[in-house]
This record gives sequence, structure tokens and C-alpha cells, in this order.
Amino acid sequence: MTNLGSLFDRLGERLATIGADPADEQDVRLRKALLVRIAILILPISFLWAGLYLAFGAWSGSLALLYALISIGSIGLFSRTGNFRLLLRIQLADILLAPTLSMIALGGFLPGGSPGIWGILAPLGALVFDGVRAGIRWFFAFVTIFLASGFAGIALGITSPLPEWFSGLLLALNVTVGGTIFFTLLVLFARQREEALSALQSEQQRSEGLLLNILPTSIADRLKGEPRTIADQFAAASVLFADVVDFTARSKDLPAAEIVGLLDRLFSHFDTLAERHGLEKIKTIGDAYMVAAGVPIPRPDHARAIALVALDMVGSTAPDGPCGDLGFQLRIGINSGPVVAGVIGRHKFLYDLWGDAVNTASRMESGGTPGRIQVTRPTYELLKDEFEFERRGKIAVKGKGEMETWYLLGRSETADESQRSRQALADRLAK
Repeated sequence: MTNLGSLFDRLGERLATIGADPADEQDVRLRKALLVRIAILILPISFLWAGLYLAFGAWSGSLALLYALISIGSIGLFSRTGNFRLLLRIQLADILLAPTLSMIALGGFLPGGSPGIWGILAPLGALVFDGVRAGIRWFFAFVTIFLASGFAGIALGITSPLPEWFSGLLLALNVTVGGTIFFTLLVLFARQREEALSALQSEQQRSEGLLLNILPTSIADRLKGEPRTIADQFAAASVLFADVVDFTARSKDLPAAEIVGLLDRLFSHFDTLAERHGLEKIKTIGDAYMVAAGVPIPRPDHARAIALVALDMVGSTAPDGPCGDLGFQLRIGINSGPVVAGVIGRHKFLYDLWGDAVNTASRMESGGTPGRIQVTRPTYELLKDEFEFERRGKIAVKGKGEMETWYLLGRSETADESQRSRQALADRLAK
């Protein structure tokens, strides 16, 4: 049994190479191999059909021989030319005409219907191998020729030479064997459809995953449901810019892979911090990192959340921090105020922020001090009761003139004590 199985496997592999082209896509290669296998599978049936019918004096058996010769010739032609379209048309016409025309010689529908029904393979094959439109055209051709041949056999008054018991046996065989082939084709069609749907779903999930990697979830959902411009106005939000001090000078002699690896490790940690605090990473610009709070989902504690992530960023680059071994020093700027947010681009989407509050936050970073977090008055006013600050005074800000700024130092002891009290109360209530 093992040797027989191996023989069939080798035979199948050999048949799959008939008319094959190394440049063919996988789908084309599979369709070619399948059509050749089906054609060869029907050949023994056609020879059996011819032998039995001719043995009982029915000349329609010669049509079965003619079918077999045409089928073999088309496969040989295909092996030389690789013309799949020509092979398909010859095979469809062959299987359509040979069985249905034999109904004339057998005397019409009742004695000749069992072989004639094999012509249905033509529209089924067209449906599988050439699409719905081709399948419909071949189906109408089958119905027309089947009915015409049946009525012609009746009109000519031809008497079937086949014994009644033999006609009944052939009917059973044709229904059984033909039905098996019909069912196999339909199974193949259904499987191809399922595979196509599965591939489409996988591609859709992949596209959605990519979209979620570059856009906030709420924005991605809106973009999928409303394929139009997305722009929102937020009355209160906080924006942070963080830049690695002297990164350009430090990295000029480093390999490209190492440069990318350093920034990837640092910014991946920042991504984790942003997610932990419920913030929205906007983008990276070279060695700068931009994150916002209060967009795309408004939140009243946007300034507090952005302050906490800023302190965590500075702490992460301290000597004992998770990224301390990188030897980086950050310059961070924060501002709070109204912003406009939206999606730009059609092929490469980007969720971005605009407005004076964003520009001022960028100026706080570029005009800041290495290792420190510089904030504007609007942010200071929102945080002064919970965090400790050091007043820097007035500084010249490009495009803004002189502005009063502060350095964020950390949470105040009063705020920490209040937080501990609230946590203790929550723990007692939980018990």
C-alpha cells in the first residue's frame, strides 16, 4: 500500500508539471494542475463508455473515443505551448458536445439522458476555472444542446440498441460517478471561496492592525466608518516634547543599526510609559519624542498625566533607571492649552496636533535645560497645588517674545501624603 501510495504521489507530481511555467503564480499553477488531473481522470471512464456502447452496437460509443482522442491531443498541445486558456476551451467543448450529442444516437432523453448529463461538467468547469460569467455562458450552451439533442433523438424515431437492464445500470453508474465528480468540483469551488474569504479577512485584520499602530483606536474606528477628513478641536490638552541632548554629535560615528537600536530602546520605553499613563504618542521626529494628554479623548487631568510621564521619562534615563545605561540626557518641554487634532495623508496616515499650544511646547523643549522639565504658566497654574516647581524666570522664546517659565521638580510632599491617605482609605473600604 505504501508503494502504491508513493506511485500515485509521483504520478500526481508529474501531472502537475504538464504545461507548468516557473513564472506562474501559485493560484495559476494549481488551476493548471487541477484541470489536467480532471481531464486524465475522465479518460478511463470515456474508454469504458466507448467499449460498452460499441459492444452493444451503439455507434455513440465512437463519440466517447473521439472525446478521448481530443482530450489527449489537447493535453499534449498544452504540454508544448503552456496555453491554459486554449486547453480549457477545448476540454469544455469536448465534455459538452460528446455526451450530449450521443443522446441523438440513443433515441432521446430516456435512453440517452444518463450519458448526456455529463455535459454539465462544462459549465461547472467554466465556473471553477474561468469565473461566474463564463460558467453562466457555458450553462446556457449545455441546456440548449442537451434539449436539442434529446428532442432530435425523439424526432428521428431512433430506437436505442441498449438493453433496458443495461440502460438502467448505466444510469446508476453515471449518477454515481458523475455525481462524485460534480460534488468534487463544487467542494473545490467552495474551498477556494473559503480560502479567498480567509485570506481577505487576514489581510483586513493585518490592515486594521497596522492602522492601530499608527493611529489612536478611536480615530482608526472613525476612519474606517467615515472615510473623510477627521479634524477635532480640543479646548484643553497638554503637549510634551522630549529631545535627547547632543544625540547627533554622539551618534555621528556609530553604525546605522546601533543608532536605530539605541533610539528604539529608549522610545519603546517611552511608549510603555505613555500607555501606562493613558497618553497618546503623537510621533517621533529624529531623536525627539512627542506625546499628548487630553486627545483624542478629553480628560480633566491632562496636565497631571503629562507631568507624571515627564518625571518618569527623566527617571528612566537616570543612572539607576531602566535606560540609564544608555547614557542619555533629556531636555523636556510642556505646555497646556487648546489644540487642533486630525489625520493627514491618504496613503500614509498620521495623527497630528496643531496650534499655538503645540508650538509653544516645542519651544519649551528647544529652549530648555538638559536634564530638566520646563513648563509654561498655563501648565504651572494647573499643577502648582500638587507638584513642586522651581521658577526659572523670563526667557526669550522664538516667535513669542519673553515668557515666564518654571522647572517641574516632582510631586509635592503634601500631594504624596494625600495620595497615601486616599489609598489607605480605599484599602480599608475594600476590606
